[in-house]
Order: sequence, then structure tokens, then C-alpha cells
Amino acid sequence: MGETTVTTIEGRQGPTTSPIADTQSDDRNGRKFVRAFQRLRTPRRPRLWFEVLLIAVSYWTYSLIRNAVPEQKSQALRNADWIWRVEHDLGIAVERSVNHAVDSVTWLIVGMNYYYATLHFVVTLGVLVWLFRKHPGRYAAARLVLFATTAVALVGYYLYPLAPPRLMNDTRFIDTVVVHNTWGSMASGDLKNMSNQYAAMPSMHIGWSLWCGLTIFALASVPWVKVLGLLYPTATLVVIVATANHFWLDAVGGMICLAFGFAVARLWYGAMPYALAREVAVKGAALPAGAAAGAATRAPERRGPAGGPAGVPGASGR
Repeated sequence: MGETTVTTIEGRQGPTTSPIADTQSDDRNGRKFVRAFQRLRTPRRPRLWFEVLLIAVSYWTYSLIRNAVPEQKSQALRNADWIWRVEHDLGIAVERSVNHAVDSVTWLIVGMNYYYATLHFVVTLGVLVWLFRKHPGRYAAARLVLFATTAVALVGYYLYPLAPPRLMNDTRFIDTVVVHNTWGSMASGDLKNMSNQYAAMPSMHIGWSLWCGLTIFALASVPWVKVLGLLYPTATLVVIVATANHFWLDAVGGMICLAFGFAVARLWYGAMPYALAREVAVKGAALPAGAAAGAATRAPERRGPAGGPAGVPGASGR
């Protein structure tokens, strides 16, 4: 099929391809491509082994790229001076006052040092696990937000090196990790050589914590848990400033990156992550026992002359 015979001038016959067959083949290929693309955009049940591997590889890649960005110290310090001047002009340059005030309360600043070093990872992983178990239909989209946010942050680190306040010249900020000899930052003390110290813009402590907070607020069913979700990024903002690791404007950069992440997920899935179905639809799945029992005991419908439902208000006939 798909071939016809034509007679040449010399009387010989030869096969030729039918234009109709070519068109049908192109249509089938086009439909296959569309279906494959739609499958990619359809939420699927996440697989544990794949997610663990993906998160591990992604974080390793993120750390590798972030730390491979050239430590442009002179440019980073100039950018920090510029940020500090802008904040003075805006009347929000109070980071040093917050830094000194909190540092005067030893137990509080030590706690913030450990908060800065640990919760950034612990809470983010905890929210991912919670989504995986309780909201599998929304997991992939929410994860995409986080990944896209982090990816665009890497661009910021490369294009705009920025020294944190504690490393600025002649501004009298206190490096709270060094002063209190706590393990509170990969960019201070004995661990400083393992991390790029001039990648402060944008703040992923804010980007990730705000992602966690919004996710908890949108999906948690217990009111006080929703409140905790909103308090978490707020507390993180205070911590990053009090420990002199970030400016206020670094937090704004983190928020912009998160907005980009949500935009990517919205374009890919056609909806915000929290608006997607909680569960993943499975083809051919049996009805739950309660639903099946209800269907079995339901009174039979009267059928109309055309086979459709009769006497049912609002019936569409479909």
C-alpha cells in the first residue's frame, strides 16, 4: 500500500510514492510527537530511587558549578560597596545594627549560626519528602520550581559576584561564626576554602526557604502548620542578616529567582504546582471499594428513547 505504478515514455513501469501516503505518515509522526510531548508535561507518580539520585546529582552539580565560579574578590567587594550605598539611599541599610544587636546575645547568635548551616538543607529535603508521600501529583511541578530557581541563581553568581557584609572592608560587620567559633557556615572558618565566598547574590537561603514556606502554606491542612510555613522564610531572613551573610537586597534576588522558577513550572505544566491534582491519575485503575459499592447499590437510571438519561435535571446527554 502507499505505492502506485506509472508508465514511462519507454513503456516501463516503476513505483512512485503516493502524496496521500506521505501526508498520512507525516500526520502520524506529528501525532506521536504531540503525544510524547504531552506525556512529558503530564504529572506522573515519582519513583523513589530516581528522585534520590536526581536530587543527589543535582545538588552535587550545583555545588560544583557554584564553587567553580571565579572568586572575583575585587569586583565582589566593589559590588558590595555599591549595594551598601544603594541601601543607604533607600533607608534600609540596618544590617549592621541587626548584626551587632543579635551578636550581643550569645545563645541567640550561636543558635542562628547553626540554623543558617543546617535548616537550609533539612527543611528543604523534609518538604520534598512530604510532597513525595502526600502530594505525588504535585511533586514534579514543585520540584521543577526548586530546580529552576537554583539554576537561574547560578547565573547570578557568575554574572554578579558579591561579597557578603562580613567580608566587606571597613564596615565593622561581625563574622559571627569566627567570633563564636561555631560550625555555622561553609564560607567561614575552616570550611571557607570549600565554598565560593563571593556568591551572595541571590540568596538561596531565601529562595529555598520561601519555596518551603509557600508550599507548606498552600498544601498543609492544619492552620498552625500553615503559620509555621510562613514564619520559616521570615526567620531565615532575620538569620541571614544577623549573621552578616547577606544584604536585604540579596533576599530580593532570591525572591526574583523563585518567581522565575514558578513561571517555568506554570509554562511547562499549564498550572501552578499547587493547583494540580493531589494524586496521579492511573489508567485503568479500579474504583475504590467505597466508590464501587456505591455504584453497585445506586438505583438504575431510566433511559430515554435515544438511550440517554431521562428525567435527570441538568443531564448533558454525553
